[in-house]
Amino acid sequence: MIETTPDSRAANLDSGGQVALLEMSLGKAQVKIRVRVTPTGLLAIGGLVSGILLSTAALVWVSTSVVRRHPIAGRLPLS
Repeated sequence: MIETTPDSRAANLDSGGQVALLEMSLGKAQVKIRVRVTPTGLLAIGGLVSGILLSTAALVWVSTSVVRRHPIAGRLPLS
């Protein structure tokens, strides 16, 4: 196995975009992952995450609407 230092790995990476490296080993099993994301990709990821959060908020709003419309329904036992 070739040993690399953090400085030598950083020198080999492109300067465009954000880079994440993950190296793990457990016994004989090894995992090496390298991900590079451009600024446009980060913007797209941010848009997807915000869409997921907004849709979750909408689902919670709709699922609790019975209690808001009927205050007595909120006091009834669930079982």
